[in-house]
Order: sequence, then structure tokens, then C-alpha cells
Amino acid sequence: MGKRGKKYLEALKKVDRERLYSPREALELVKETSYTRFDGTVEVHMRLGVDPRHADQQVRGVVVLPHGLGKQVRVLVFAAGEAARIAQEAGADYIISDDEGIKRIQEGWTDFDVAIATPDMMPKVGRLGRILGPRGLMPNPRAGTVVNPEDLPRAIREAKAGRVEFRVDKTANLHVPIGKISFSVDQLLENFAALMDAVKKARPSGLKGTYIRKVVVSATMGPGIKVDPAAAQSLELTA
Repeated sequence: MGKRGKKYLEALKKVDRERLYSPREALELVKETSYTRFDGTVEVHMRLGVDPRHADQQVRGVVVLPHGLGKQVRVLVFAAGEAARIAQEAGADYIISDDEGIKRIQEGWTDFDVAIATPDMMPKVGRLGRILGPRGLMPNPRAGTVVNPEDLPRAIREAKAGRVEFRVDKTANLHVPIGKISFSVDQLLENFAALMDAVKKARPSGLKGTYIRKVVVSATMGPGIKVDPAAAQSLELTA
């Protein structure tokens, strides 16, 4: 590990590295130990007891955070004809309906946060897999980002409200944002509860043994704080 800065080391002194904190205590400490001048992001990191090499142990899902992510979400919709009109009226920031727009992305433009597509556009969108896939922007039916025209308003509304997609990586970890440092502890706690609920529901049906092995919360720049996995899984949504 490289050398840590003075501010990080000062923040680290406030954290008991051997202790498993309750979710509320951990989030209070995250706010206290964040040392950036900008409004950093609060993230949850989970170590899962799955083997991502097996197709039946993939963990993937979406969650609509009750208090959003604290940022403006730019939504692009791949749609044509009447669907494009619906997307525009629903508040999409960008609409691509022709080869010219597809070419623009092929040339490197990805100035958006979420991409949604109607089924009829997927043959064209498929050409963008190498560009959108690595960035987590590829529309996918399982993630709820390939929808029929009549469902576009709901999909766009959810994306702008704080809809977050999560997917286990090759090392069996999840990394998911749940808000900003400026959020209240209660807001972060409710977003945390929503995430835990979604992750529990995404548990592979045939998995044996412990599913959620380790939970850590941290700020954009700040030390990781261990959370009691059992307490995290016991969080309940208030609404």
C-alpha cells in the first residue's frame, strides 16, 4: 500500500479497525471522517459468499433509493417515432433515434449517466456494447433499462429519482453509492436499508452458506468503516 496523506491518517485515528459498527454508528462516522472540501459520495462495499465464475451465482439487481443520489442524473433514451415523443415528454435529457446518434457514441461521446432503450432499438444499440458495456451504461432487460414505449415515463422517472444498478464483480464484491456526505444520517440509513433489501432479494436461489460476508461503508476520500453484517441485513425500510 502506498503512503497515506496526513488528512487520511488523522481520520483513520477515529476508527476502531477491529470493531463492527452498527449501520447508524458507521454512517455517523463516515460523515465525521470525510475530509474532502467537495460533497463526497457515500458508498457501501460488500463481500459476498458467491463464486461469480458460475452463471447461477451472479448477483445483479436495481434499487430505487428513497432519497436519491444527491446529483442530477442525465438520462439518454434510444427510441424512435412515437416512443421518442413519449421519452421527450417524460423528461429524457437526450434521445437517439438514428444512425447519426449511434455514430456519435461510437466516436466516444458518453456524457450521460443512464441509458434506456425500447426493444426495437436494441439491434442498433447492440453495436455499442464495447463502449457502453465497460461503463455500465448498456441497456439490459434484466436491469429494467429495456422497456416498451408505454413504460418509458416510469423508467425515466426512476432513473432520475435515484435508481441504482448493482452487479457483483469478478472478486465477489459489490460497490454501490447510497448518497452524499451532505445527506442526513437518517437519509443515508434509509437508502442503505433499501440497498440491503434489494441485495437480499437478489440472492442466488441455490447458494449454500453465508451470503453477505462483509459490509464496509466509506466516503469518496475517507477510511473504510466495518459494519456488522447481521445488523445491516436487519435494516428495515420505513416506507
